[in-house]
Amino acid sequence: MASPLSDTPPSPLRTVAVVGLGTMGTGITEVLAKAGRDVVGIDIGEAQTARAVAALEAATARAVARGRLAEQERADALARVRVSTDLRAAADADLVIEVAPESYEIKQQIFRELDGIVRPEAILATGTNALSVTRLAADSARPERVLGLHFFNPAPVMRLVEVVSSVLTAPAAVTAVTNLALDLGKEPVAVGDRPGFVADGLLFGYLNQAAAMYEAKYASREDIDAAMRLGCGLPMGPLALLDLIGIDTARTVLEAMYAASRDRLHAPAPILRQLGEAGLTGRKAGRGFYTYEAPGSPAVVPDALTPREDGPRVPGRPVRSVGVAGSGTMASGIAEVFAKAGYEVVLAARSAEKAEAAKARVGASLARSVDKGRLTAGAAARALERIRPAGTYDDFAGVDLAVEAVAEDLEVKRQLFATLDKVCRPGAVLATTTSSLPVVSCARATSRPQDVIGMHFFNPAPAMKLVEVVRTVLTADDAHATVREVCAAIGKHPVDCGDRAGFIVNALLFPYLNNAVKMVQEHYASLDDIDAAMKLGGGYPMGPFELLDVVGLDVSLAIEKVLHREFRDPGLAPAPLLEHLVAAGCLGRKTGRGFREHAKR
Repeated sequence: MASPLSDTPPSPLRTVAVVGLGTMGTGITEVLAKAGRDVVGIDIGEAQTARAVAALEAATARAVARGRLAEQERADALARVRVSTDLRAAADADLVIEVAPESYEIKQQIFRELDGIVRPEAILATGTNALSVTRLAADSARPERVLGLHFFNPAPVMRLVEVVSSVLTAPAAVTAVTNLALDLGKEPVAVGDRPGFVADGLLFGYLNQAAAMYEAKYASREDIDAAMRLGCGLPMGPLALLDLIGIDTARTVLEAMYAASRDRLHAPAPILRQLGEAGLTGRKAGRGFYTYEAPGSPAVVPDALTPREDGPRVPGRPVRSVGVAGSGTMASGIAEVFAKAGYEVVLAARSAEKAEAAKARVGASLARSVDKGRLTAGAAARALERIRPAGTYDDFAGVDLAVEAVAEDLEVKRQLFATLDKVCRPGAVLATTTSSLPVVSCARATSRPQDVIGMHFFNPAPAMKLVEVVRTVLTADDAHATVREVCAAIGKHPVDCGDRAGFIVNALLFPYLNNAVKMVQEHYASLDDIDAAMKLGGGYPMGPFELLDVVGLDVSLAIEKVLHREFRDPGLAPAPLLEHLVAAGCLGRKTGRGFREHAKR
C-alpha cells in the first residue's frame, strides 16, 4: 500500500479541471479545493453547475458546523472554485479529471475535445470504474498522459484512490497523480487496467451473487443484508449497497467485468436488468430492492415485501434446558451464551476431562467479561453454575434442545445425530452448527428428521449476534419456530435460509476471498494493496488476506471445495495458490505463516 513519505515531492498539479459535476465530480471538487488546489468545474448545463455550487456551499457549511473546517478555510476553498459550461475552461489545467457517465462514446468525445484544448504536458484522468482506461487512452492524441483516477463515493470521506495505469501510461504521469492523491490526504493504490480494478472488481462480484441469491428466493432481502452486516461486520448489506450505488450503475460495471473475464460470477443477475429497465434503480429513484421515503432519501419504508410482525405464527416448543455437544471453542462459546441467558446447560464431550476443560474455558471467558465490566461477578458465577459438564451424551436425555458443535466432518456429525436420536426425548429439537455441510444428511441419520435443523453460530459465539437458521425440506414448522424463539431469548439475530452449501454468509464471503487470491496469483495487485483497497474502499473491517490468515487457509479451502462441488460453477474453483499454500502447511496465524508471516502463538 502506498503511504506518505517525508521526502515525497509536492505535487506540481496546482490547477485541476473536473469535467462532470454530479455527486462524484462535486465531491472531488470539494476535496481538491479544501487541499488548496484551484479547481475549474465543468458541466454541460448551467442548472447542473448551479446545483454543484450549492452542494459545495452546503457541504462546507456542514464541515464548519461540525468543527472540521474554519470559516476562513471554507471561504478560501469556495473562492478557489469556478464553474463553466465550456470545456475550453480547462485550457490552463495541469490535470483534468473526467467524471462523466459510464459510456465510451461520451468519455471518448470529451477526451477528443480536450486534446485540442489542454496544454501538451497536461494529464488527462478518467474516473471510470468499469470502462477500459487503455481503450480511452488509445483514442487520445496523447495516450502516455492518460490514466485512471478512481475516487470512491463520497469522495470527501473515502480515503482510497485507485491510480490506474494502462500499458501506454508514462511513469511520470503516474508519479504526479500519486503525489497529488497523497497531498489530498488519500491512500493511493497502484493498479493495472481491468474492469472494476481492485475494490470494485472484488465488490461487484459479491454484490451480483447476493442479487442472484435474492432472485432465487433463497433468503429474504432483509435476511441477506442482516447476515452480511452481522456475520462479516460490513457497514451495509449487499442489496442496500446496490440500491445506494445504483442498480443501473452496478449492471454497467458487471457487464464490463463479464466482457473481460467471461466468468459467470460476473454475468449480471437478471433481476438487475429487470429492476433497471423498470426504472427501479435504487435510492436515486426511490425504489430498488427496497422502497424509500422519496427519491434520493436513505429512509427505507415498508412495502409489500416487508416481513409482517403481526402475521400468523406457529408457536415453538418450550425450551428450558439445552445440551451442547463438543469441547472446542465453538461448543464452549455456545454453552456460555445459553447459560448467560438463563438456560440449564449440559456440556457433553467424549470424555469427562474434555467436558471439564470446556467448562473451564467458559469460566475464563466469563471472568474476562467481568474484568471488562460487561458482566457482574454474581451473574458470571450464576451462569457458570448452570453448566453441567458430562462425559457421555446419555446426559442429554432430558434436554429440550440439543446443539452439536463437533468437528466439521459429515460422518462424525451423522454418528453423533444417530446417538442423539437414541438418547434425546421425543419432541426435543436437534440442531447442528455446521457452516458448510448438508443439514439434511444429519437429519437422515435420525428417525425424526422433522426435529432436525441448522443453527449456525458465528465465532466467537458470545460476541457475534448472527445465527443462520437452516431449514431442510423435512424440518417441521414448530421446530423452526422453536429455534427462532430461542435465538431471540439469547439475544441473537436469526436469519432464515435453505439447506445448501455455505448458507448465506459463507456462500457470499468465500468466493470473494477466492477472487482476491486469484488477483495476487495473476500478479494484478499486492496483498497489501488489495487489503487496503477493501478496507478503505469497501468498508470491510479486515482485508481479504488478513481474514484468510485468521480463518485458516485450510478451513477456507475446504469451504471453497464444498461450494464448488455444490454449485459446479468454474468461477468457484479454489485458486491454485490457495491449494499450494495449504499443501505447504502455510495455514495462517495458527501455523505462523499463511499469506503473511505471523508470530507463533
